[in-house]
Amino acid sequence: MSLGGGLCAGVKELMEFSDQTQLLIPADSEAYELKNNPTSTVKPSVVAASSVHELLECPVCTNSMYPPIHQCPNGHTLCSECKSRVNNRCPTCRYELGNIRCLALEKVAASLELPCKYQSYGCQEIFPYYSNLKHEAQCTFRPYNCPYAGSECKVVGDIPFLVAHLRDEHKVDMHDGFAFNHRYVKSNPLEVENATWMLTLYHLQVFNCFGKYFCLHFEAFQLGKAPVYIAFLRFMGEDTEAKNFKYSLEVGGNGRKLTWQGVPRSIRDSHRKVRESHDGLIIQRSMALFFSGSDRKELKLRLTGRIWKDQ
Repeated sequence: MSLGGGLCAGVKELMEFSDQTQLLIPADSEAYELKNNPTSTVKPSVVAASSVHELLECPVCTNSMYPPIHQCPNGHTLCSECKSRVNNRCPTCRYELGNIRCLALEKVAASLELPCKYQSYGCQEIFPYYSNLKHEAQCTFRPYNCPYAGSECKVVGDIPFLVAHLRDEHKVDMHDGFAFNHRYVKSNPLEVENATWMLTLYHLQVFNCFGKYFCLHFEAFQLGKAPVYIAFLRFMGEDTEAKNFKYSLEVGGNGRKLTWQGVPRSIRDSHRKVRESHDGLIIQRSMALFFSGSDRKELKLRLTGRIWKDQ
């Protein structure tokens, strides 16, 4: 029973669901499952029906609810974050919310175990309800954000999906090999905007970066009051695997050159985060124009580099 009200609606639905399907099993009731279904291979306390999980979703934000779970006097529930957004009115019946907690639903949730929400991406882990959120925030199977920096793309997916997305939707050039050589030309070098040139390098053979995907960025931006260019590499995968690789960049002209050696950053780190950390080859505009030739009226930079696996 919750303070100031009856059994909350979510708990009533969970009890009815349990009576009808016998899929909601308390964590300490292994004997109950074996008694009712001696041949069952279902892990105790694992909820196999998505409808049970849906009952623990906040009706306002649709996120999973965690303590404190609030309810109105009529038993409608919502999460603590949304309670502060609805002006103390139940979004379902418009009744005044007050400060009633649905302790029964909180206890029911504590007895559940749920599969990771990234199960469709390959994660087979099962965790207690209150531990699942922490796991999902760090799950290595969680989808990646699109690494393209030329637009505010909201697409997410696994690596094969994003590679196809970059090629088909963003028209990014795909290249095989561990070495690259690209000429960057800009007709009006006095303009400094965040226009981005990007290469995605795909290495099919083992000596060509072991079949991994990398994104090479080159762009102009403002560093304080100084216009500069930056080039850096990102690894399409987890940071732990990115650290197995190194890369070098070189740009030059007129008998001079700048070089950079570093470790590619995982695309888990946003493009903006990498750029603002200055983790790449930074070229001042005056130097870039010097590399471009004597007239300095057109930016002509040749960026070369290679990727190798650290031993």
